[in-house]
Amino acid sequence: MKFLIALLGLLVVLGLSYVASNKKKDIRYKPIAIMIVLQVILAYVLLNTVAGTALIKGFSGLFEKLLKYANEGIVFVFGGLLNEGQFSFFLSVLLPIVFISALIGILQYIKVLPFIVKYIGLFLSKINGMGKLESYNAVASAILGQSEVFISVKKQMGMLPKHRLYTLCASAMSTVSMSIVGAYMQILDPKYVVTALVLNLFGGFIIASILNPYKVEESEDILEVQEEEKQSFFEVLGEYIMDGFKVAVIVAAMLIGFIALIALINGLFSGIFGISFQQMLGYLFAPFAFIMGIPWKDAVDAGSIMATKMVSNEFVAMLEIAKYPELSSRAVGIVSVFLVSFANFSSIGIIAGAVKGLHEKQGNVVARFGLKLLYGATLVSVLSAIIAGLFIK
Repeated sequence: MKFLIALLGLLVVLGLSYVASNKKKDIRYKPIAIMIVLQVILAYVLLNTVAGTALIKGFSGLFEKLLKYANEGIVFVFGGLLNEGQFSFFLSVLLPIVFISALIGILQYIKVLPFIVKYIGLFLSKINGMGKLESYNAVASAILGQSEVFISVKKQMGMLPKHRLYTLCASAMSTVSMSIVGAYMQILDPKYVVTALVLNLFGGFIIASILNPYKVEESEDILEVQEEEKQSFFEVLGEYIMDGFKVAVIVAAMLIGFIALIALINGLFSGIFGISFQQMLGYLFAPFAFIMGIPWKDAVDAGSIMATKMVSNEFVAMLEIAKYPELSSRAVGIVSVFLVSFANFSSIGIIAGAVKGLHEKQGNVVARFGLKLLYGATLVSVLSAIIAGLFIK
């Protein structure tokens, strides 16, 4: 039965992408089919094989050790704020981002990350039928983050036509940066986080290939990555540490604001209509939860969590899962995969602002297709959840 529902879900996602496509006759179906098959194979390996389990265990074990090291610095600065046994989301989940960001800065300085990103991107371009720049950008977004990645391609930013700019921004919204993966793993099961990271990479190309199809000419297919101004090791390290701290503080501020606003809106709706705002959204999103493979008895609650992610952010939605202890393990797994992306309204402003900071005209272009970005990125999350749902019990 779950295979039939997954097939239905796949047809719905591809159909919704096709309906919104700006050039239906230019869609190339072969690369799309290849990438869907690759998604299925990768999801099976990660969720249903010994090798996949070992890979995820190693990946999560690495982050577990890194978080322990991060805790040394946090305890030194903030240790006296907590009593024994107490938990603080800001101190335990968000502040380790500072340490992970510092490590990314070191790997960037010694040229390990640029090498990995460039050649994985070139390999992907052979599979997805898109340009080298688009493939590079997708991999770089998953490591550097949705706003920082545009700095590395700023030389080409002003020359990009609208359709290529859309693909770059879609990749940034469909993935998550490596600096906050450790934070996700403290809330969700690491196997779902890793699976989502891999599936979203291909899912972004699949949906973009339908929504925004085009062919890059050989003369245009040039990857020119911006070399950063030469800095000393400690300049780079200090910059990345501060960037990590800014991310932690921004996420904390967003959580405070969104959680409080949602509580206020829920209270108003409950008082006026007898049903909370999130419950109402849950009913609207329940059909999408069902085609993702979530049992119907869990669909409304899962839909509420999905909607929370879209109107606020993924962290708020991840914390909502704990409020639904009756959710089945299958529902939790599928929803977890759906949540691992930046597909929400606030990301439109973040991405448009990042591009505008580098090229004002292109920033205005991004702002105009912002809703289509969110539409596509949400379909990527649904697609990843559908594929993962084939192998979640």
